[in-house]
This record gives sequence, C-alpha cells and structure tokens, in this order.
Amino acid sequence: IGGFANVYANIQKAVGATEELMEILDESTEPLDEQESQQERPGFKGAIAMEKVHFHYPSRPDVPVLKGIDLQVEPGQQVALVGASGAGKSTLVSLILQFYQPTQGQLYFDGQPAAAYGLSELRNQMAVVPQDVFLFGGSIRENIAYGKPHATEEEVISAARQANAWSFIQAFPDGLDTIVGERGVQLSGGQRQRVAIARAVLKNPRILLLDEATSALDSESEQLVQEALDTLMAGRTSVVIAHRLSTIRSAHKIIVLEQGQVQETGTHQELLQKPDGLYQNLASIQFES
Repeated sequence: IGGFANVYANIQKAVGATEELMEILDESTEPLDEQESQQERPGFKGAIAMEKVHFHYPSRPDVPVLKGIDLQVEPGQQVALVGASGAGKSTLVSLILQFYQPTQGQLYFDGQPAAAYGLSELRNQMAVVPQDVFLFGGSIRENIAYGKPHATEEEVISAARQANAWSFIQAFPDGLDTIVGERGVQLSGGQRQRVAIARAVLKNPRILLLDEATSALDSESEQLVQEALDTLMAGRTSVVIAHRLSTIRSAHKIIVLEQGQVQETGTHQELLQKPDGLYQNLASIQFES
C-alpha cells in the first residue's frame, strides 16, 4: 500500500510521455518518392524566384513572418540575406527547402512553380551547410558519403580535399574510418563544419544554402572554412544567411530584411553608399568595433 503513490506517479509520467509520442506518430508525412530521389533532373540551372510571398507558421497564424517578399536569384549567383534576429532569414530558406508552403504568393525554380517538382527531386538539387552541423555517430567516411551514398573512395577523398578537411583527416590514426562520436563530439567545431562542407561538395548541388556556417569558429578555423565555402559556392546558386558582414563582401546581391520585408537590395559597395541605411548602420557597428 505504501508503494501505491510511486506506482501512480510512474503511471502518470508514462501517460504523459505516451501522449507526446502519439502526437509525433500522428504527424502527416511528406510525399517523398524514393525512386524520384535517385533521379537527376537534366538542365536544372538553379534559378530561384519569389513573388509576393507571405508566410506565417501554422502554430501562430496571428504572427506574420514574411510579408510580400519579392526575390530573384539568377543561376550561379551568390545572394546574402542580412538582418536582425527574427527578420525572417531562416524562414525564407525553409521555404526554399520546401519545409513549408507560402500562405500567399508563389515560389519558382527555373521559372516553374515549386509544385511542378517532386520534393525529393527538388531537394536532390540542394545542399545545406547549417550553423549547427549535425553529424551521425559513425565514421568520417560515412558522414561525408551521406551526400552521395554510392560514392567511391576517390570521390570522398576529393571532396575532403576541396573542403580543406583532408589534412586533419589524415592526421587521425584511422583516417576516414575515424569515429566522430554522437553528433560529432570527437571533432572540433571547425572540423565538423569542414566535414559538412565535404558532404555538400560530394553531393555537387545546383543550389547551396548556407546558414552562417562560420559564426561559431575561431579566426584560424573561420579562414579555413571560408576558403572551403568559396570553393563550394563557385558556379553554384548560393543563398547565404550572414551575421558577419565581412564574409559577404563579394556577394553578387545582398538583401536586407526587416520584420519580414525586403528593405534594401544591392552589392556591398552600393548599400554602403546609402546614408542612414540599415546595411550601412550594421556595417558601421561591425567594422568599427
């Protein structure tokens, strides 16, 4: 009888946990096609366009995140997204990845509506290098080859070289077979980023999405990662979320977002010439400090 209180408490914990588990199991799945994901789309150039795009998250319909975004990214162009936290930069990238659909407006790839492509077919043309890199608990080889599961040894090594990762991989006794640990805990921040870049290089995407891939690194690691990113972005359509303005000076176009709207568009030099502009203010704060 004295143990009933503990038994009842454990039952209540189990009931609560089961309810959350059932909510996850009841989530609708994306219409992914495994066969479609293995196909190459010939002639895909990587142009991106948004036309009067509005968006709010399903859980917060009363809070608009994007308000009438117009965007044009030409094939091979490097476009940087700049703005304060909460301006809608990451949300815009999520729409490009088709994690969500616009509540209003239209998203185009190569002049065709996004709905004309299958999800797997479209994402097969994209690669993402996030700020918080996710590595699996296997070997370096497996983590790089995740971008192209049937890659040869030569392709994996070539990708590692282009990502400035081969030097530190060779320094490990097990080389490519080195176990990185859960979420890559056995590697430093810069090493994790370069493994993620090698994964993207191996995939050879037409569209590259970078979410402030160097913000958490020291100066030496940042330089190595930035060199690898420059190699990766060459000739590809690139959308870069940037907080450090020094990393996007060479971008073909910089888009300044504020409260879900495009406030300024231009190159680094053009935006610096705008008196009292948002970009000019951000640049003066960062470069002076």
